Order: sequence, then structure tokens, then C-alpha cells
Amino acid sequence: MELHLAGGLMDAPLIPLPCRHYLDRLSLPPAVRDGIEVQLAEKPALSTHDAMTRLHHILAQNNADAGNPAYGSVAARVQLALGQAALCCGHDDADRGKDPAQLCVAPPVHRASMVPHPWGTLNPVKRWFQTLFGRAQAADATAAAAPPAEDNTVSGGMRRLVLLLLMLGQTALATYYMSRVLPYQGKEWLEIAMLALFALLFCWVSAGFWTAMTGFILLARGKDPYLISKTAVADGAIAADARTAIVMPICNEDVARVFAGLRATYESVQKTGQLARFDFFILSDSGNSDICAAEVAAWAALCKAVDGFGRIYYRRRQRRVRRKSGNIDDFCRRWGNNYRYMVVLDADSVMSGACLSKLVQSMEANPDAGIIQTAPRAAGRDTLYARIQQFSTRVYGPLFTAGLHYWQLGESHYWGHNAIIRLKPFIEHCALALLPGKGPFAGEILSHDFIEAALMRRAGWKVWIAYDLDGSYEEMPPNLLDELKRDRRWCQGNLMNFRLFLSRGMHSVHRAVFVTGVMAYLSAPLWFLFLILSTGLLAQHTLTDPTYFTEPWQLFPNWPQWHPEKALALFSATATLLFLPKILSAVLICIQGAKQFGGRMRLLFSVLIEMFFSMLLAPVRMLFHTHFVIAAFMGWALRWKSPPREDAETSPGEAFRHHGLHTLLGLAWGAAVFWLNPTFLPWLLPIVGSLAVAIPISIYSSKVSNGLRFRKQNLFLIPEEAEPPVELLATVAHVKATPPAPDFIAAVVEPRFNGVMCASSKLHQRRSPAAQKISADMVRTALLGGPSALADAQKNSLLSDPLHLSQLHLAVWTSDQAHADWAARLRPKSPAPAHKAIAHALRHAA
Repeated sequence: MELHLAGGLMDAPLIPLPCRHYLDRLSLPPAVRDGIEVQLAEKPALSTHDAMTRLHHILAQNNADAGNPAYGSVAARVQLALGQAALCCGHDDADRGKDPAQLCVAPPVHRASMVPHPWGTLNPVKRWFQTLFGRAQAADATAAAAPPAEDNTVSGGMRRLVLLLLMLGQTALATYYMSRVLPYQGKEWLEIAMLALFALLFCWVSAGFWTAMTGFILLARGKDPYLISKTAVADGAIAADARTAIVMPICNEDVARVFAGLRATYESVQKTGQLARFDFFILSDSGNSDICAAEVAAWAALCKAVDGFGRIYYRRRQRRVRRKSGNIDDFCRRWGNNYRYMVVLDADSVMSGACLSKLVQSMEANPDAGIIQTAPRAAGRDTLYARIQQFSTRVYGPLFTAGLHYWQLGESHYWGHNAIIRLKPFIEHCALALLPGKGPFAGEILSHDFIEAALMRRAGWKVWIAYDLDGSYEEMPPNLLDELKRDRRWCQGNLMNFRLFLSRGMHSVHRAVFVTGVMAYLSAPLWFLFLILSTGLLAQHTLTDPTYFTEPWQLFPNWPQWHPEKALALFSATATLLFLPKILSAVLICIQGAKQFGGRMRLLFSVLIEMFFSMLLAPVRMLFHTHFVIAAFMGWALRWKSPPREDAETSPGEAFRHHGLHTLLGLAWGAAVFWLNPTFLPWLLPIVGSLAVAIPISIYSSKVSNGLRFRKQNLFLIPEEAEPPVELLATVAHVKATPPAPDFIAAVVEPRFNGVMCASSKLHQRRSPAAQKISADMVRTALLGGPSALADAQKNSLLSDPLHLSQLHLAVWTSDQAHADWAARLRPKSPAPAHKAIAHALRHAA
């Protein structure tokens, strides 16, 4: 058979070049591509736009809207990218809005009411007057108590009374010794102020000391009758109706690390055989359009890799209010009624399936438990700073968490992640109202976790720490400056929380938690003030004549007295309180087995280095925390940014900017003390010396190379490094296997990914003409001005609008007016033969 081609056809391809490039990007099976090219060649187009429109009609099997053919081909492009299962994940058409191109990004909405209850009057005196004059506010809706269970109120009360007596007795004795050290035994105003500050600081240190001591005794005995995890049925199956949602709120995070950790957790749950009882939710508050696009790609890739469509869900909020707590509340309102429990993960969290199953079983065995918090183990970092922090939390942390459990029992902490929550009481009682009033400590609550635990307990539900559970992991900040940036947020949040100290109905333990949260940061300015007063006292006695008569009608002089032996004894006692828990932690590990910590000698040597390192950093943290407290009270702006999820190092310029003034202060302070009295300088040298070397210490400790150098010597070694758990190994492997993340341009240009992006958003059929005009204007602006012509909010609006995103997709492929940034991405990745379409046409014609 002889085929006669029309004149000029031999000089030009039958299919326009952009269409061939588009087909290259689709990566079609050869037979399918051949069939499409034949259909295109049968009706030669007059323009690229007509040919591309024809191509989309073919992909949509001639079922595409003439006004937006690219949207008609979304389902076909999604099937090419993800397979048919992505569009058929168990929900019917009603669940997907009767849109065949809708991915299973979320289950059907089953709304719940989650209403925050006003805090009312926080001032108890004002409440008393309101009651006196008959204007008392209605009782809070917190009377719904948990089911009756074993009552440990008396036991807990006795334990806390003992703790209080130990703290106060130890503080009184130390304060008395401190008064004997002072020249006038605390009879001058400057000395009285110093004694008051000393008592507050020593009491704070004493609380940590006795917490660690009780933790040591508890762990050494190995018996704890109130251990919540022991109540779970060993290897018991989880009931079919005990469904759990594992939620991970994220905001502009490292996408590869987030989804790698979630995949490792998913696969671990799958190995337990309990996967049917769990669903997974990624709750995004990201505002960066490139990250938003990467999140959708990572979610789709994860679901495809583990066959997780219909079990792993992704939601990105359009109205990002109240940060993480608002994100969690949004989930509870939409899907909280579908689940009995919720496990909250941070972006860097990884949990084992065994740990998650044990948490659910513990909840089932304790119907009065509202929250069970695990003690996450830090791992996964390689900078020297992070490895030291991982080591310290791994070695010393068990003592403190066990001690907290001993004192708190069912009124424990909740740290906001790696914990399981009973959803019904959480929805009913834990919505957070705005703090009343004006100023820096009013409005939106920043640190939500302590408040949610207090509200849960106020409603009658218990909050426990399962300090013995393995399989709960998190990551540490990679360097000192990143840790301090996080501390700035926590400082502001804890100071705000203290306003609820006298709120009605709060349990006394959670009132104490508010106090400890404040003291974690307020102790820094108190310590700084104490050091300033000490220096002032030195200057007073150096530069002025002694005052022998300090009281009216005094008959005999007060001679200044110096007792260096008492000062040395007090210093030794304070050092004991600070360092004995660390030594006992190492001793306990040596008794139980130190092989996974590098052996006994390396463990002890690591502890000594960590002690020295913590001494160097304590004055640096003191100045930063002092600045944070002042900034909070002054109402200075607070930037809320997600911490780095990689081993970020501190540059010399950044170190000089943040530590330069502290270095000058340390040098000037030391010089002034030396000028006043050289014999006093050794007492202050740990403070001023640490400040003087803050810059090199900050830089040196942030280096990955230094962390790995210590790792080779088995120093700061932890079990998670010596014998990494399967979940952490899987996380690292998944991160390494993650391809480069697509961005906003890829979401517009790439045929497959554009289809996935369009199918991941709900199609809104009923949009006002004004809204449609705004979207159409954005499409034209983006086409002519390129991606940079749109702000991130506009880009995200397009990413959430499948109709206009598909229109922009078609336009950048066909329009001669498309910006150069689009054209740069349209260049072929692998050039096709020039007359391949003709060859196919001739072969099929023959």
C-alpha cells in the first residue's frame, strides 16, 4: 500500500513539538503513546493550542469540558502517576463530591462541636466580690467526670507534701548558711535582697534534685505500682471500635524528613498487625507554596509506596489560625467523632508500632485516663551540640521523668507530642479560649500543651507519664542558637500560662506545673540579678568604709565577718544538688549495663565532659533567657518559625551577632571584679569566663565533623546510635531515597504532578463571579509575569483551585505569551526523534 502525504507534510511533523514534549513527560507505555499519536495525526491541528486541547480530550476519552480540557484529563494523569487505587480508595462518589478526579485526601467529614469555654475572672479576689454581691459567673462546663477508677489522691497528696517539706527544709538550711557567709549576716538591705533571691533559686534547684533522687530510687528498685503501661493487656488485640488517629501537624517543615518519619511509623504499625485500627493524618499549616507542592507530592508518593490511600490523609488549612492548637482543633471538629483516641506527633517524631499499640491498650485498660504521655528519646542528630544533648537526655532524663511520675501520678505533664489523647473529653473540655485583657500576656495561648493537660484533669480525667515505654523518638535542635530560638517561644508561652495559675477548678499539681514553667525561664533573670547584687556588694565593701552601726540605738558595733569555709561548704552543697543526679544516672547505667553507652569508662568520661559543657553554656543561656523574659514583658514581636530538621551549623557571622555583646560583657565584668578584688575573681570566673568564650564554643559545638569525631571515640554514645531501632534506620533510609522535591512551578508545568495537584483539592462548583474573576486574573498574571509575579498566598490559592490550576497548566504549554520562567521548565528532558509521529502514522496506515 502506498501512502501519499499532503504537500509540505514531509517538511514538518504532524504533531506540534510541545505535544510531543508533553507526551514525553507523561511517560506513557509505548503502545498507548502510539495510539494517542495516531489519533492526533488523524486531525492535524492549526495551532499548538488546538493540538494540546485535542490531546487532553484524548486522555479524557473525549469526556473533557471544551472550556477547560486540561481538567478533564486530570483523572487520566493521576492514574498514570499513582494508579487507579488512588482514585478508588473505598469512599463512594458522595464522599468525593461526585468528582471522579478527586483523590482520597481525607475521609468523610463527621463534625463535632468543640467550643472553648471562657476563662471567666482570673482574679480570685474579684471572684469573691462577685460572689458576695450575687454576680458570680456560671460554673464552667467541666463537671463531666471520668468513669470511677482507683483513687490515688491520698497517696499523691502525701508524696507531694513530703516533696514540699524536703524543698523548704533544704532551702531554709542553705539560706541560713548563706546569711552566715555575708559580711553582716543578712542585716543590710543589699544582703536581704541577695538572700531572698538565693532562697528562690535554691528552692528551684532543690525541686529538681529531689525529683531526680526519687527517680533514681524508683528505677533502682524496678518496682512501681502506679506504672500505667503495666495495666495494658500483654499482646492483646485492639478492639475494632478503639480506632486511633495519628495526627502530625506541620508548618513549613523539611518535607523529606517529615514523610520519612511518618512512613517509618506507618510501616512499624503495619508489622504489628494492628494497622486496621489506625489512620494517619498530615495536617499542614504551611504557607510556602513550594513546600505546599512538595507536601502533596510526598503524600502521594508515600501512599503509593505503602498502599496507603484511604488510610493516610493530607489536609492543608486555608485559614491558619491559632497555630498548632488550632490545627489540632480543626481536625477534632472535622473527624474527631470517627475516633476514640488521637496520637499527636511532632514533625520530627517517630514512634514504633509496639509503642502505639501499648498506648492504645493502656487507654483501654484505664477508662479514666485522658492523656498518656511517653518520654521521647532524642536521636538522629550528628552535630556535637545535638549529640551532647541527646546523651544528656538519654542518661539523665529517665531519672527526672520517673521522678515526675512519682510526685504527679495521674496529674502529670503533657508535652504536646508523642502522647495519646482520649478524644471525646478532649473535644468537650480542651478547646482553648483567648486569655482576657490586653497586653503581651493576653489573647491567643502559645504553649497549649500544659493548659490542655490542666483542663483535662479539671474535667476529672487523669494525665499520666508512661516513662518506661520504648519506641518513642524525637530530634534535638542542631545547635545552641536554634535551641534558644525555640526557648524564646516557650518562654513567652509559659509566662502567658501563668495567668491561669489562679483559674477556677485547676488541680494543685497543674498550678505547680505553671510555676515550674515560669521558673524555667524566670530563674535566669533572678540568677543574673543575684550575680549583679553580689558584684555590687563587693564594690560596696571595697570602695566604701565599713558601717559598724546598722540599727538605731545600737550599743555595740557590727563587725564585718568573712567565713570562707562556710562559703566553700555552701558552694559544695549547691554543686552536689546540681551534679549528684548526673553521677547517679551514670552509676545506675553502669549497674544495669553500659555497653550501649560505649562502656563504663567512656560513659563516665562523657558525663564529665557534659558537666563541663553545661557549665560553659549555663551563663550564656542565663543572658539569653533574661532577654527573653524582658522581651515578653515589653511585648516585643515574636517570630514563629519551624526549627530546622537538619544538622544546621552556626556560621562565625551568626555567632558574632548573637554572642558578641555577651563576650564583651564577660570580659568587662571580669576586669571590673579583678580591679575591685582579685581574690573574688575565681568565684566569678565560671560565669565571666563562659561568656568570654561563648563565640568559639557556639561555633565548635555546632559542627557535624566534631560530633562525628566524638562518635568515632564512642563518646556521647547512646543506645539509639549503638544499636539503632528499626524505625530510626528506616527513617534515615527513606530520607536518602527521597528524590528532589517538586516546587510550585512543577505543580503547574509537569503533566503528572499537575494532575495530582489538581486532584488533591476539592472542586468548588459554586463560586461567586467575583471569586472566579480573581482566580482568572491570577492565572493571567502568572502566565505573563511568571511565578514571581504572585505572592505565596496567591500561589497557594491556585494550588487549592483545580479548575484554574489546570487552566494555567494548559496556558503555559500553549501560549506564546508565557513567561520565560515557564518556558525554561518546558524544555525537553530527553529529545524525541524529529519525525517520530510521521513514522508511527505511516506504520499504522500500512
